[in-house]
Amino acid sequence: MALLLAGLILGHLLGSRSARARSARPDRHERPGTTEAATPPAPLAGAAVSAPAPARPPYLEVVDSVHQVLFRTDTEGRLVLLNDYWNALSGYTLEQSRDRPLCDFLHPDDRARARDALRDLLRGELPTWTGELRLRTRGGEIRWIEVDCCRVTEKDGADAWVAGALDDISARKIAELSLRNLNQELEARVRARTAELEAANRELEAFSYSVSHDLRAPLRAIDGFARILADDAGERLEPAQREQLERIRSAAERMAVLIDAMIDLASVTRQPLRRETVDLSQLAESVIRELHAEEPERKVVVEITRDLTASADPSLAHVLLDNLLRNAWKFTRRAPDARIGFGARREGGRTVYCVEDNGAGFDMTYADKLFKPFQRLHAQSEFPGTGIGLATVQRIIERHDGRIWVDARPGAGARFCFVLGR
Repeated sequence: MALLLAGLILGHLLGSRSARARSARPDRHERPGTTEAATPPAPLAGAAVSAPAPARPPYLEVVDSVHQVLFRTDTEGRLVLLNDYWNALSGYTLEQSRDRPLCDFLHPDDRARARDALRDLLRGELPTWTGELRLRTRGGEIRWIEVDCCRVTEKDGADAWVAGALDDISARKIAELSLRNLNQELEARVRARTAELEAANRELEAFSYSVSHDLRAPLRAIDGFARILADDAGERLEPAQREQLERIRSAAERMAVLIDAMIDLASVTRQPLRRETVDLSQLAESVIRELHAEEPERKVVVEITRDLTASADPSLAHVLLDNLLRNAWKFTRRAPDARIGFGARREGGRTVYCVEDNGAGFDMTYADKLFKPFQRLHAQSEFPGTGIGLATVQRIIERHDGRIWVDARPGAGARFCFVLGR
């Protein structure tokens, strides 16, 4: 648009100047019979004579009011026409700038590129050209300008010149450079943070290795020697002594289970996330089949909604449902008509999945402890467990950018609801 305006205005300027030049020349070929215009009467003696000031053409006011530099070159690429905004942008007056190439006012690193482009325009190798250049003002300041110009030819096609506009884009370039610097700073922070996380993961892996190898050996020794002592002593042990040995072995076994749970919890955080469409209903059915196989004598009514899918990591989704359904299976052990359900509903444009049961339930006052490792709301003698399962569930859901919440009442069961993804 600026280029079109520049061409129209400059063309009007040139046309007006040519008309004024023609009207100023005497007509040497007057037709016969024409009479000269009457000479105006001389003014009366003593009368004041005031010549009327020439009116400023309206198009000049339009040209100078544009907040862009409108320019035109001659056939050699020198500036011959400029509007007043050039002085505001560069600090140079119009008289100081005429008959000089535009490249003289640019940053030295941009002159060759601008010179080549203007040369190609004058030769007809380019019809138009747009570029970003740095202008060096008279005061030494560097300003970014956008050049938008085109090749213009005379009607006879003999001569060509360049007309266009210069737009001050310094504010935009400063914003771009600031954003680039900010992005570089953020990238540096991300790299540093990534390095810290990688170091933390290495430490966690070393810890897991130590837990899984260094702690298992003493536990095996404790359990083994307690069993040997019980076998060797035989009938010589008092009932209380035999019970103490059984407690030692039971504690060692429980410690081994806790170690496995800790390692599983750590692996949930470390393993890469691989999302794909997962049939959660099929996963839930496979978990329930495993639970029935482990306790075939139990009678539990299980309702699973068919064809529930989600975008999730398949292995982590299996761990998620395994923990939730095993909890429901465990806490319905004392219910006379045990029921477990897995379904979903639409809420706020998202799918909410729910695992519910009619088991022991709990007091919601202590619900904030549920998803913390080793926090339990029931005694080990009532419902055995490690206290790691729900902490693992929460980490899996957080890795999927989701959230989980629970609603429960003592003796009336619990409902765990979760969403995967935002």
